[in-house]
Amino acid sequence: MIQTERALQQVLEWGRSLTGFADEHAEEAVRGGQYILQRIHPSLRDTSARTGRDPQDETLIVAFYRELALLFWLDDCNDLGLIAPEQLAAVEHALGQGVPCALPGFEGCAVLRASLAALAYDRRDYAQLLDDTRCYCAALRAGHAQAAGAERWSYAEYLHNGIDSIAYANVFCCLSLLWGLDMATLRARPTFRQVLRLISAIGRLQNDLHGRDKDRSAGEADNAAILLQQRYPAMPVIDFLNDELAGHTRMLHRVMAEERFPAPWGPLIEAMAALRAHYYQTSTSRYRSDAAGGGQRTPA
Repeated sequence: MIQTERALQQVLEWGRSLTGFADEHAEEAVRGGQYILQRIHPSLRDTSARTGRDPQDETLIVAFYRELALLFWLDDCNDLGLIAPEQLAAVEHALGQGVPCALPGFEGCAVLRASLAALAYDRRDYAQLLDDTRCYCAALRAGHAQAAGAERWSYAEYLHNGIDSIAYANVFCCLSLLWGLDMATLRARPTFRQVLRLISAIGRLQNDLHGRDKDRSAGEADNAAILLQQRYPAMPVIDFLNDELAGHTRMLHRVMAEERFPAPWGPLIEAMAALRAHYYQTSTSRYRSDAAGGGQRTPA
């Protein structure tokens, strides 16, 4: 697999064409992307005989890392105000439609979308990635708006939105696009759609539990634990959310045991379910929950 420093430099070089892009966006993308690819590498190696897509192909790996970095950057554009609202609207339109951005300072959007369009093993995955991006951006906007408004969502509404704002669908679709994982066909299966919703709900709960202290310190209300504590001050919120997490995880394991999906979906889902222990806890900056993390807000 491509060396970390070499990959990081390529993501940073691309990211310099995006206003507000920070080193952290590239660093976390490479770190998270490496974790995922390492966990599914044996399965990707097995599927390469069918697809001809090498799991160690540098072009594919860097494209994946750049898409992850884009997701981190978009999250911070919404929550940290890295760019002006009219710029963000133009960026979201460009990324969701696969067209160049109408405003200067965001050339990397078109570069990445053109790259992924050209690399797509199945054109259906590229069309779905655009749709997933539109859903992700809409969920980020909705979460930010409700957290700042007077009327709070219910827990059910929050989790429904959080399934899109965690962006796991984007991650999976990008992997499928690059390595021919046939996600477009799998989406037609109700059990696969159920798995996608369950693992996304698990990701949202893991993210919110891990980031609760930092979000509260930063005055951020777009977090399930904070939302519930505000609505129900006497509620044992952490116990409740840990029970919710355990329940979603059990349901996921039952579906995965009953319905076999082709490689590398089993290891991939397992890797995403293990993020709390193997990714968040090892963060050096963005996902740190202590003061040494530099005070950054845990992203969606």
